[in-house]
Amino acid sequence: MNHTRFAALAAAALGGALLLANCGSDPAPATEDTAGGSGAQPTPSESCPSGTVNAEGSSAQKNAIEEAIAAYQAECPDVTINYNPTGSGAGIKQFNAAQVDFAGSDSALKTEADSGKSEAEAAKERCGGNEAWDIPMVVGPIAVAYNVAGVDGLVLDGPTTAKIFNGTIKTWNDQAIAKLNPGVTLPSDKIAVFYRSDESGTTENFMKYLQAASAGAWKTEPSKTWEGAGSGKTKSDGVAEGVKSTPNSITYVEWSYARDNKLAMAKVDTGSGTPVELTGESAGQAVAAAKPDGTGNDLRLSLDYATKADGAYPIVLVTYEVVCSKGLDASKTELVKGFLTSFASQKTQDSLQEIGYAPLPAEVRTKVDAAIKAIS
Repeated sequence: MNHTRFAALAAAALGGALLLANCGSDPAPATEDTAGGSGAQPTPSESCPSGTVNAEGSSAQKNAIEEAIAAYQAECPDVTINYNPTGSGAGIKQFNAAQVDFAGSDSALKTEADSGKSEAEAAKERCGGNEAWDIPMVVGPIAVAYNVAGVDGLVLDGPTTAKIFNGTIKTWNDQAIAKLNPGVTLPSDKIAVFYRSDESGTTENFMKYLQAASAGAWKTEPSKTWEGAGSGKTKSDGVAEGVKSTPNSITYVEWSYARDNKLAMAKVDTGSGTPVELTGESAGQAVAAAKPDGTGNDLRLSLDYATKADGAYPIVLVTYEVVCSKGLDASKTELVKGFLTSFASQKTQDSLQEIGYAPLPAEVRTKVDAAIKAIS
């Protein structure tokens, strides 16, 4: 990934993001030409800390966070941000074990315990008895990517997608697929399904869509571990490469990986009347309509995967940066806040569209700014 074009973000990106909303209020969004109300942008020597931050987790945000790191380190060269995209499950485990300073996860910390402590309880313990917050940072649309020669603009709906991924629909010329794609010549070949074999927030979010939109065709409860049909591949780049190299195959994968690998992507028939193409705008519409599901500065969101809103692409995930509200070493806290402030800035968020992500909607970004400012 070429990061050099982002070096020009410089002080404008960081300075604009530092106009943060007051916690607990509903202020206007930050502007890009003021800082602290003075109208003057801080110089790097005034605004930049120094040191190293280690983070781990979601591979869905890998490309986005790499771009954000490049932009921030161009402005603050004495800060090193290390991010290991091992998957959401691994990131949460490493954060709760105090091995990393923050974690990236494509689903918010779970408050229900499978056995022992819940993820949220373990995170609170790791943060010295202080709450851990889920801060939405990256909007990663999930593409249903496929490789079928001669088939462009494939249309799928929730029930049909669920039946493909649970193995009920086995061939491309199945009547259900043909009905959604009149006039398209579909092969009789067997469908090769690829899924994430590692624990993945992308898997969990895709299963949430299948459960919500399939009219009962998907029976399995969503989780980070895949429960459907197919062959497993490790991480996002694994399933993308699987489809790229395998004729008559299909997978679920983040938009950025589908774009990077030049994979065809299905349009989604949500029942709104017109199949919805995956774009930054259509994904952003789904996130803007999400309902708050946390309290205070814990900004977890409840997405409507079965939305029929006109023009809204329903298969989206939000990657959260999981942070200690308090309890992290003071020097690390300064570093984490500095980086996340830059990451959440409008300039950086807007730039992510170039690599297959949707920017945070303005109403969400204002709350994110306030939460980052409140970390102490």
